[in-house]
Amino acid sequence: MQLKDVAVFITGGGSGLGAATARAMAAKGAKVAVFDQHKENAEKVAAEVKGVATVGDVTDEEQVKAAIAKAEAAHGVARVLMNCAGIGGSQRIIGKEGTYPLAKFARIINVNLIGTFNVLRLFSERLVPAPTVGEERGVIINTASVAAYEGQIGQIAYSASKGGVVGLTIPAARDLAQHKIRVNTIAPGLFLTPLLMGLNEEARKSLGAQVPHPARLGDAGEYGALAVHIVENPMLNGETIRLDGAIRMAPR
Repeated sequence: MQLKDVAVFITGGGSGLGAATARAMAAKGAKVAVFDQHKENAEKVAAEVKGVATVGDVTDEEQVKAAIAKAEAAHGVARVLMNCAGIGGSQRIIGKEGTYPLAKFARIINVNLIGTFNVLRLFSERLVPAPTVGEERGVIINTASVAAYEGQIGQIAYSASKGGVVGLTIPAARDLAQHKIRVNTIAPGLFLTPLLMGLNEEARKSLGAQVPHPARLGDAGEYGALAVHIVENPMLNGETIRLDGAIRMAPR
């Protein structure tokens, strides 16, 4: 599917990987709706890409429905969904802070996994009645992480949530194939996003040096470029693509 004049809905679009994807797809002529829980961030990126800003929580059904409706009113039915919203969090099961709180574990699962599925299902509900464009109707791209495969100590909830995103990719692709909607996932490695921007330059270089090649942190624009390619390549379906410079994370 070519992106020119195609409506795109991006969760977590106000920063990091989502914002970079908004820029990459807008550069291809897409009509971008930026969905973020932070109003200022959503409006800033939307203004930059000449799109529309929507605000809400990916875990809230009514907020997501309202955001999709607002985007549709501005751009028509969205053909591409980018699920980039997510949260981190690190803690040992038993550590100095005590036992891992169940509420914290549930919160990370709820945002990263259930939130991803919530937007996927509501987006699909709106898209299915729309006519096809050539041989397909639309494309969904979720965001996992290399932590889904090599979670580090302290990442138990984050890894479980991203492992769930990897796990739902192929059944979602098979399920939605009857509607001609493709589903893929990107599993990024170490990328320079807001989660890592709080580190000093020395710490960033140290992390980047762990990547075999290129030995640096990934640029969010490289994630956006892959997302564009996935949309444009109709044979890519049911796949989780590691975008990580061949890194395999150590235990800590």
